[in-house]
Amino acid sequence: MTHIALFASGNGSNAENIVRYFSGNRNISVSLIVSNRRDAYVHERARQLGVKSLTFSRVEFEDGLAVTDVLRVCGVDFIVLAGFLLKVSQPLLDAFPGRIINIHPALLPKFGGKGMYGDRVHRAVVDAGENESGITVHYVDGQYDGGEIIFQATCEVLPEDSPEEVARKVHVLEYAFFPKVIEKVIAEGRRSD
Repeated sequence: MTHIALFASGNGSNAENIVRYFSGNRNISVSLIVSNRRDAYVHERARQLGVKSLTFSRVEFEDGLAVTDVLRVCGVDFIVLAGFLLKVSQPLLDAFPGRIINIHPALLPKFGGKGMYGDRVHRAVVDAGENESGITVHYVDGQYDGGEIIFQATCEVLPEDSPEEVARKVHVLEYAFFPKVIEKVIAEGRRSD
């Protein structure tokens, strides 16, 4: 059994989708939801789903040691960032090499980097006059949105689309593909262990 920790900073709709996808799975389980915000709605979602959730401060995430210790105690094998807005620290990267992935709401390398998340990304896509957007699932390294790309899916952006409409289209892709990509990455990792 592979135990996943989901890291989220906000609403947690992707986290909920992932938990629901893996409920009843005999090989993969979401064991923990971790946030950097005590007031993030993801904690309420976790409570409703029966998943333990914890909050760590920005300093604790930067240091990484307390977070890593808790992840080890909880038996976490793999980390998934699902709307997590802090940069992952080197101690966490070292503790989970090649076992941390993220989803970005655009087609990297476009519209990535520090400060590019959520509605900011969708606004930038519209402002740039792009005719497509989508999702990118990638490994996490020491750079914002810089890790190796695992998967991308696209959606059309029409000239009349608002950032909110682009967000809606991107969310559809996130919910449809992210859990399946997580499952595939973990299965392939298990085969190579």
